[in-house]
Order: sequence, then C-alpha cells, then structure tokens
Amino acid sequence: MEVLLEQIIIYGSVLLLCGVIIYFYLRHHKNKSRETQLKVSIAKSEGLFEPVSLHPYINLDICIGSAACVAACPEKDILGLVDGKATVINASNCVGHGACFHACPVEAISLRIGTETRGVELPHVDESFETNIRGIYIAGELGGMGLIKNSVEQGQQAVENIVKRRHASIQDVLDVVVIGAGPAGISASLTAKKHGLSCITLEQDSLGGTVYTFPRSKVVMTAPMDLPLFGKVKLTDTSKDELLQLWRKVTSENNIAIRQNTKVEEILPLANGTFRLTTNKGEEYISQNVVLAIGRRGTPRKLGVIGEDLQKVAYRLLEPERISGKKIIVVGGGDSAVESAILLKDQNEVILSYRKDKLSRIKPKNKESIDRALADRSLRVMFNSELIAINANSVLIKTDKDTITVENDLVYIFAGGELPTQYLEKVGIKITKRFGHIMRKHN
Repeated sequence: MEVLLEQIIIYGSVLLLCGVIIYFYLRHHKNKSRETQLKVSIAKSEGLFEPVSLHPYINLDICIGSAACVAACPEKDILGLVDGKATVINASNCVGHGACFHACPVEAISLRIGTETRGVELPHVDESFETNIRGIYIAGELGGMGLIKNSVEQGQQAVENIVKRRHASIQDVLDVVVIGAGPAGISASLTAKKHGLSCITLEQDSLGGTVYTFPRSKVVMTAPMDLPLFGKVKLTDTSKDELLQLWRKVTSENNIAIRQNTKVEEILPLANGTFRLTTNKGEEYISQNVVLAIGRRGTPRKLGVIGEDLQKVAYRLLEPERISGKKIIVVGGGDSAVESAILLKDQNEVILSYRKDKLSRIKPKNKESIDRALADRSLRVMFNSELIAINANSVLIKTDKDTITVENDLVYIFAGGELPTQYLEKVGIKITKRFGHIMRKHN
C-alpha cells in the first residue's frame, strides 16, 4: 500500500511539474504573441507594415511555428510569431536577404515582390537573366533582387550565361558592355575579365552605384559573398566605406575599365544582332551583349524648382564629416534624408523639410535618432513644407501657413529616383506590373 501511495505521489508530482511547464510555456508564447501583435499594430500606424520591395510571404497552412525564420533574419522585428504562426511585422524594412526562406524547415516561405493591391513594375527576364531582347541581360536590383550578395551572384551568373552562348569576336565590337558599377555591375565586369571577354563598364555616377550614395557609416552588407577573381569575402556588418574600398581594390588589381559619370542615353539594336550604345558624352560603343545593372532607383528625382541647377544643390551626401558651419536644408522624409540630416546636424545648422505631416517608412533606428534630435533641439524638422525656390544665399519654403525665406548654404534633395521604365521600354524590353509575384532565386 505504501509503495502504491509513493508511486501515486511520484506520478502526481511529475504530472504537476509537466502541467506547470506547459502552463508557463503557453503563457510565454501568449505574451510573445501579444508583443508581436502590438508591434504589428505600431508598424501599421507608422506605415511600415506594407512591403515596398522583396519580402517574405508566409503560407499559414504550412507554417509550423518553428521560429527558425525569426532567428535567421539579420534585421530586427521583420518577423515574429502570433498564435504559433509566423507573421511579417515591419515589412517595409525588409532588405530581401532571403535567410528566412532558406531557414524554414517546411518551405512555408516564398520571396515575393509587390502585394495583392500594390503592383511593382518588373522587366521580363528568364532563368539566364536574359530579357525578351536577345543579348540584353538584367542583374541585381532592377530585376527585383536587391541585396548586395544577390546582386553580386546575379552579375556573375548573367555573364557566365553570355560565355555559354559566346559567338566569335568581331573586330571593333565589344563582347559585352556593362551598364552600372554597383555590386551587380562590378561582379559582371570581373566575370567578363575572368573569361577573357572584351568589356567596358559605364556608370552614370561613381564606382559603387547606389551603395556610393549611402551615408558613410551605413551598414550595407550582412552576409559573406563570393566575388569573381577575388574569392570569398567574409566581412559582416560591413560599412559603405569598407565595401567601396574593396570595390576599388578588386577593380584596380584586375584593370577593370570603368567610365564614371557616363550615362548611356540610348541602346539601339542593330540588324546584325549587335547593339549601339550612345552616352551623354557623345561616345558610341558597339557590343554583342549588354548587362543592365543600373538598379531600380534610376536617376535621382528632381523637384523642378527655380535654382535647382545651382552648385550648392546635391542629391547624395559624401563625407559629411568634412562639412561644418553651414546652414543646410535637407529635403525628404525617407531613410536617406533622415540619416543625412542626423549625420550633418552636430557640426551644422540643419533643417529637414518634408511635405507630409509625419515621417513614415523609416527604419526604427532612424526614428529613434530623429526623436532624440527633436527632443534635444539639435535638428529642426519642418513638416507640411515644400521647397519652392533656391537662391545663392537662401531658399524659399512654403508651409501650410505662409511662405518664408531661410538663409542657406547647401541643399540636399532626397526625393527618390525615377524608375527606368521608359528607358527599358524604349529599348524594347517588356515591363509588367506584378502583384505578389514570387521571385525564384537563380542558381
């Protein structure tokens, strides 16, 4: 009897312990669900819930709530769990890393661009990155996969596919012209060099492309990558400056010909299957193939105001630590504008002008920085304001109450970029607005 009683006590204790464990486990997950739901609500109120580029789409019928995707994501609060299922939180901040896609043990995640209600215009490319125009390839951000590591891989693969179909060289005709010297363009150029292709790279701005326009300290790389003619780059949390030093090193060591500040204004298909490219400098190049690696931002969007052609106006911030004692207007409400204003404010008198009543779609760290700057009055933000004229020593700003003149030395405009849709369509490349389009990684 005593033995039976002891066994009952032991079994009862085990059951009680299991019950306690299950209780705290369920309570923990319930609390985590509440936290995630709160974050989702905040993201919706701040305009960060809707994705703006490549993002994960979760099939809730397949998801088992392992949280492997949450752990794998290199960014903060992009994914979370609600009631045992994964959900997207701050989709606007997703960098399209794809780590969640690879980490999911049941393949419940697909990478998509556009939503059911908001379409994204994408060029037609096949598995070899070739467009509907034979001989023209697209790699990197322009095709929808914007992460640096992905862009490097695609630039390499596009040229590898050109090599597979390589025709005999033609006198005075290049094997390939690469348009854009960002990650995809540099990778394509290195791969062309590796295979002995005659190649020239044309960049409308500076080496690094879109990366070059980031503020100096911005982290732009979060995972290792393989770079043609260089090998594996094992840097993580890499700054823009470090990455640009790498680009300069590999292009210099391999004698890669990059024509900077050279914009290709026209790509004309010729009857013999080659292409004639004309630049803003009046130069012409004939090539058998073209790799477009220009990014989705295209050309910086201008405001179209009086005085915008003055030398004091810029569309990117370079070496902010060298700028001091200036009266500066920063125009825009996105991450680039906010980051630039924050970098400039300590050594200058900075005003951030934004046409709406609040900042939206900015990363959490930038929101924290701007809130601190507003609290300590180190930065002035003018909401519901519009820059309408730029003069040598001042600017004219229209607010919801009146129009004021502000003393000014420098103007930085971050109004986004004009998508190169018309540019592509002029060549004959098909463009389609995609809604919730599934992006497949090319191997």
